[in-house]
Amino acid sequence: MSVPLLSLAGVGKRYGGGRRWWPPAQQAAATALAGVDLDIGAGASVGLVGESGSGKTTLARIAAGLLAPSEGRVQWCGRDVRALAAADRRAYRRGVQYVFQNPQTALNPRRRLGAILDDTLRGLTTLKRPQRQARIRQVAAQAGVDTALLGRFAHQLSGGQAQRVAIARALLGSPRLVILDEPVSALDVSLQAQILALLADLRARHGLAYLFISHDLAVVERLCEDICVMHQGRIVEAGTRAAVLGEPRAAYTRRLLDAVPRMRA
Repeated sequence: MSVPLLSLAGVGKRYGGGRRWWPPAQQAAATALAGVDLDIGAGASVGLVGESGSGKTTLARIAAGLLAPSEGRVQWCGRDVRALAAADRRAYRRGVQYVFQNPQTALNPRRRLGAILDDTLRGLTTLKRPQRQARIRQVAAQAGVDTALLGRFAHQLSGGQAQRVAIARALLGSPRLVILDEPVSALDVSLQAQILALLADLRARHGLAYLFISHDLAVVERLCEDICVMHQGRIVEAGTRAAVLGEPRAAYTRRLLDAVPRMRA
């Protein structure tokens, strides 16, 4: 069997705990994740669904290296990320990129968009400025971003335009895995369809793997072949799209499906 691109084994995350200075009392720890296992293969598209507060974003940020787990192991291409040498850690950082839910808050409001993308590329590569500018134009075109927009600030863009810029930023370093945290939930239905079509095209073109986080089962069904269902910090069901949505085993998954609005005849 091939080694997964990203593997999480027994991952847990707790917040708080220990003694606080004032008032002097023991502080209870809050458990966000408990014993989560997840494998993402090269080129796979995995949907992570569940209600708000189920632990989806915490899991995604641990996968991206933005948070450290309280226990468990995260492996990149079969190697524990905690034991990676500096050069390998940089490759891991380039290899996993993140697209946040709200691009307006994820893009620096004081920097023009072209400068934001250039800053990102400088941090990920050793390219000289002319090469960086060529790469920015190339990726902007792939993401459907008009290069005229790169002279603007984030607040001067529509939601759809800003999300395309955020997607372009994630692609600059040629990642292997892109984590998409509710990337279309703030958009109207027509823009959602455009962004989902863009993501499908980029995946096919570049062989990307996706970890797609959403509470919207219809969106996940469209983009993902495999689905993991989270509830109270645990993955309660995982399998192919057809199995999870067509023959769910977990009671929580069935409740999620029952909650999906349906048109009446």
